[in-house]
Parts: sequence; structure tokens; C-alpha cells
Amino acid sequence: MANSEWLLWLLELFSSLFLIVIGTVALMLVYMYLVDRFQTKQAVRHNYPIIGRFRYFFEKQGEFFRQYFFAMDREELPFNRAERSWVYRAAKNVDRTIAFGSTRSLEANGSIIFLNTAFPAISGESVAATPMTIGEHCRHPYVTDKICHISAMSFGALSRPAITALSHGAAMAGCWLNTGEGGLSPYHLKGGCDIVFQIGTAKYGVRNDKGQLDYSKLRQLAEKPQIRMFEIKMSQGAKPGKGGILPGIKVTEEIATIRGIPVGQDSISPNGHVEFQSVGDILDMIDNVRSATGKPTGLKFVLGEQQWLADLLAEVNQRGIAAAPDFITIDGAEGGTGAAPQPLMDYVGLPLKESLPIVVALLRQHGLKNRVRVIASGKLITPSRVAWALALGADFIASARGNMFALGCIQALQCNKDTCPTGITTHNKKLQQGLDPRDKSVRVANYNRILHHDLGMLAHTCGINDPRELSPRHIRIVTESGFSQALDDSYRHLER
Repeated sequence: MANSEWLLWLLELFSSLFLIVIGTVALMLVYMYLVDRFQTKQAVRHNYPIIGRFRYFFEKQGEFFRQYFFAMDREELPFNRAERSWVYRAAKNVDRTIAFGSTRSLEANGSIIFLNTAFPAISGESVAATPMTIGEHCRHPYVTDKICHISAMSFGALSRPAITALSHGAAMAGCWLNTGEGGLSPYHLKGGCDIVFQIGTAKYGVRNDKGQLDYSKLRQLAEKPQIRMFEIKMSQGAKPGKGGILPGIKVTEEIATIRGIPVGQDSISPNGHVEFQSVGDILDMIDNVRSATGKPTGLKFVLGEQQWLADLLAEVNQRGIAAAPDFITIDGAEGGTGAAPQPLMDYVGLPLKESLPIVVALLRQHGLKNRVRVIASGKLITPSRVAWALALGADFIASARGNMFALGCIQALQCNKDTCPTGITTHNKKLQQGLDPRDKSVRVANYNRILHHDLGMLAHTCGINDPRELSPRHIRIVTESGFSQALDDSYRHLER
């Protein structure tokens, strides 16, 4: 075949393909026009066929791109770019300094200012936190010198490689990892870290055929040396008054086996423990779990109405100090979750800045602050927020989303859809391929190590060596009229 004939043949082929493509596109446009015009579910598409589809496309893409192109450093929620950037840099162990001035408004109402001293403590490379005992009345008390720990994240809400990375990272950092209410998976244990086993309202992993607490299963779990404490979850910040929600698309065969539920069906926990009808019932379960396991046992809740807690602490004093929970985990309403109804996430429960002082004050009033350890949780992902919680009376903090950022979370807000682009909250094998537990575990360890390091730096600046010595006297809070000493007059009772 001559060159000219060959070129003519190619030209005809490309012309044919071009016409086919144009014809296909035209048919698709006609099809979309007809579908849009005759459907009535979306008025925009009905009134503006084809063009109206772009509205929904841009709305969807906005979830991913607003943080890069439209949001300022300090304005995005739930976490702004400045907060995420600090965590990312800490996790990668790269330079965390900034230049030219703070992008944080230092005059905004509610802003926290730490008071530096003329005689700062000599800083070192590590935080000199005094080791603290949880559950001193237990057969197996837990002692740790770490302040910051990994909050509850269940296998199901998070993927296999994500839980594996957290387990190894926690072991390297020396902190604990909370299982969440989904039960104990092999991946929680894989790294050899300390484990807090959470008992949710559905009692996954420790339930009998009737969904009630199975104490024989509890005793078997307690035999594992890695499990150091048990946490009875009453509620959590993002959905107080509502049990855990795991969409059926995320209930794989393995997860169903661990939880003891059907494959592919929504895993919805009861909104409360059926055993709890009074504060006495709560203390009875704490005592039963602690007696069966021999290990520290505490409560987790988001505070709303407060009288029940005052009644519970009064009941403790009647029964004796040994009846108290070994710890209380306070989850603020700003806490996160994989799936929750928006009315609960937006409007129910007290934020940590209100609930933490209330709980600490009640413990002091009943003479139980030194007996019951306080764990604070809810957006405490940076050293300044951790230091603030310690100043208000927390003994420890637990962070879930901070460690998710360390894993590589980009705040795509896809946790409830099994479409997480970073592989953290999806069970899609293809999406999980980019999450290497060997790499991400190092980042989790880096984040927790640097979180402690910079927390120590803040404490040293205030003139103290142990971050747990922080108190309201080390902080001012900006008000509409200026600065108010010691956070606020209502917090003066928190002075250690």
C-alpha cells in the first residue's frame, strides 16, 4: 500500500471514530435531557436539563476542594488548615516553625493566651510528666507517664490497615489505644500496644446470645496482658443519646464475626445500656466488670443534664471510695464519629470547655478528684489544646481525629460512605492500597511523641516542668472587654 493510500485510510478511520464519538456524546446529551426533563425529584435538573447537573457535581466536589482553594487558614470546620498542617508536619517529623506572624486572631473573643514567665523551666527533649496510677484499688492497676493517648476507634469504622498502623504507632509512642465499641480485633493487638477495651451499649465482643454482658468473655479478655483497662461507654460527643452507627456497607464478614451481627446489615447500637435504670446500676456494673477482670474500669459520656452525675458521686461516698469509677472519660459535643444524625452532632451535649470544668468541680466537691482520673476528649489535637485541658483539670487526653490526620486523613468527610480516599475509613481493598501500616505507624508515633514534646515546651514557658502542673492561673482568656485573669472567675475553683 502506498504512503498516500495509508494516510487516506488513517484519515478515514479517525473521521469515522470522531463521528462515532460525536454521535455517542449527542445521544448521551439527548438521553440526559429527556431524563432530566421528565424527572421531578430535583427541580433544578427539571427546569435546566443537563446544565442543572453541574450544580450537584460542583456541590459534591466542593467537599474536597474548599479546603484548598476557598477556606482561610483559621476558618474551616471541624478542623482548620492551620491545625491539620501542624499535625501533618509533626507526623512527618519535619519543620513545624512558621514565619512572619500568627494567622490566629489574638484579639478574638474566647481566644486562649498562655502566660509565660520571666524564669522558664529548663527545657529538655522529653516531657517530665510524673507517672500516674489509674485504678489503685484494682488487682492490676495501670501506671503510665504518658499524657496523650489514642481515643476510641473501632474496627469497622476504621479499616484493617488503619487499625494496624495505630496499634504499631501506639506501641512505639508508649501510649494506649482504645478499641472503640466494635470489639477487639486482631489488628488492635498486632502492634503490642496497651489496649483500653470499650464496652458499648451493644456490648460487641462481650455479649451473650441475648445481647447482655457475658462476664466469662470479659474474664477471657482480661487474661490478655495488653488489655489494661475497661471503659463502659454511656454516650459520645457526636451523638449523645444515640448508639453507635456502622452502615451495612461497612459490615464485612470479618467485622460481623467480631461483633456477632449479620453481614451487610446496619450495625446500630441501643441508645443506652438496658441495665441502667439508676446511678446505683451504673456503679454495680463498674464493680462487676472490675471484679471479673481485676483491671481499672471507668465511664465515658458526654455531659448534658448534670444531676445524675452528682447523684452518682454521692452514691459513691455512701458505698465507699473503692466503689468509684477508676476514671471518667469526658467527650465534648465537638467530638467526631464515623456516622451520626446531624441534629445530634450539631445541637446536643455540652462542649468540653463547659463540661470539663463541671465534672472536675463535682469530683472536688465530693472529695474524689484524686481517686477518679479524668480523661478529656474532643478536638484536642494540638499541644495548646492539650495544655488547656490539663489546666482545666484533666489528667489525660485522648484523641481520635488527631491520629487519623497522622494516618493521612484529609478531612474529606466520607467516613460514613465507605469511599474514604485515603483508605482509613473504608473496606474497599483498592482504596486501602495506599495506606501502608509500616509507614503510617511511624507517623502516628511521631505525632504522639512531638505532641508530648511541644506540650512540654508550653509548660516550660509557663515556668513548670510537669505539664500536669498547669492550672487556670497560667492562662488568660480574651473577652469582649479585654483579658480576664485565670480563664474566667467561674474556673477559680479548679486551682490545684
